[in-house]
Amino acid sequence: MKEIILSLVAGWIVGVLFGWLKLPLPAPPLIGFVGALGIIFGAWSIEQLKQLLRP
Repeated sequence: MKEIILSLVAGWIVGVLFGWLKLPLPAPPLIGFVGALGIIFGAWSIEQLKQLLRP
């Protein structure tokens, strides 16, 4: 959970800096974000399945 909070804070700081400097945001469009979440969920699912099938 600590990593998630640190990641969100770091992302917020970068967003504030980019907004303040009036630079384009270095983020993918929404569909790219959803795809990245799908990748993370898929990797998490495999880890859960491995733990479930572990003897």
